[in-house]
Amino acid sequence: MENIILTLLKNIVLGISLAAPIGPVSAAAIKNGMRGGFFPAFSTGLGAASADTTILLLIYLGMARFIEIPSVQLVIWIGGSAILIYLGVTTILEKPGALEAETGGNTPIAGAFASGYVIAISSPITIVWWLGVFGAILTDTVRTATKLEALLSSLTIVLGVILWFVFLGAALHAGQRFVNERTFRAVSATAGIVIIGFGLYFAWRAVTELMA
Repeated sequence: MENIILTLLKNIVLGISLAAPIGPVSAAAIKNGMRGGFFPAFSTGLGAASADTTILLLIYLGMARFIEIPSVQLVIWIGGSAILIYLGVTTILEKPGALEAETGGNTPIAGAFASGYVIAISSPITIVWWLGVFGAILTDTVRTATKLEALLSSLTIVLGVILWFVFLGAALHAGQRFVNERTFRAVSATAGIVIIGFGLYFAWRAVTELMA
């Protein structure tokens, strides 16, 4: 029982460490949270956690071998780059004039969830990260656990991701009263630049793959 609790706590901390650094999902969550408070920020994170779960299940079902094909890796890098650059540009160009209306009761929860899901599942780094984590857990528990038990253990990492976005959403909700059009424009521009930056990095990786 003690080992189970320690493993759960370790995986939760690992999930928080995955979600906490500023990346494309966090940037989108911060932007959505400053606009609409807790639920848009949390929904963005929940969308990302759902994408993590999708990737993990696909790896469990055997997608890992498919991803190891060089041509498939190239498509993932190019596709992820294009999606993130597009989302980054639309984030920068988003008009703050609707901020006042959107900070009322009609917050774009579904859109926030969808953006978190699309950003996370289109990120090659997310796929590579989960490949490594699942492989490490499977290797670590190969003598004492089945592949299904390794999957269930990996899913507890997603709990850490969700808990981080609960905290982030609450913090953004508390600071929402200080948000005006100028701060929203600055946050949107910063978030867009971060997302585009990751997209350009993935594009560079695709070019290096082609030249290799």
